[in-house]
Amino acid sequence: MSDANHKSKPKPLKPAERRRARRLAVQALYQWHLSGASLLTIEQEFREDNDFRQLDEAYFCELLHRVPGQISRLDEIFGAFLDRPLQELTPIELAILRMSTYELLERKDVPYKVVINEGVDLAKTFGATDGHKYVNGVLDQVARKVRPGDRT
Repeated sequence: MSDANHKSKPKPLKPAERRRARRLAVQALYQWHLSGASLLTIEQEFREDNDFRQLDEAYFCELLHRVPGQISRLDEIFGAFLDRPLQELTPIELAILRMSTYELLERKDVPYKVVINEGVDLAKTFGATDGHKYVNGVLDQVARKVRPGDRT
């Protein structure tokens, strides 16, 4: 196989590469929320500070650039399942819920259980002590609403 043919063939993605993309994306969304910096500036900072060879780069970019464009829609969907005002969520819970709700809505190729588990893991890593339980409960309800056929 020639080098040209080899380069055009996409490499198979591993779950760890998608997981790492989510991990960096939630950190970037958190930074965007708190700093108000442009998405391109944040993306450039993350590219400089992280090894992108070990992650699903396209997925990172999709999450970073598409989630902010749907904030109102995403907040409305998961906001229906909150037991407190949206403003009382921690910034990390907000970033995780927005990103995971986006995935549940737009990435039907990702099983809802994977989206929920990844959101819970991110909340365990970055959130408050029991924040993962709250994130789990909200995402479970979002999945029931937006993917009712997947839950059978």
